[in-house]
Amino acid sequence: MVKKNIPKEIMAFLKKQDWPVTTENVMKGIRVSWNTAQVHLLKLVAGGKVKYKKVGRQNQFWLSGKYKKEFED
Repeated sequence: MVKKNIPKEIMAFLKKQDWPVTTENVMKGIRVSWNTAQVHLLKLVAGGKVKYKKVGRQNQFWLSGKYKKEFED
């Protein structure tokens, strides 16, 4: 079984999005469980790489501006 670099995959997924995404969007986008996506998203928030806002019952996430440059060509 090949191990994924889940935080890097999440950041790459967020970079491709035009607006904030939910945990479920990330779960489906990188094919991990909801719990795995949520844990890694919250770790990225704590590390300052991802921004977060609760809207109603949804958790919405987007890539912090200063980390977008990691993915520029």
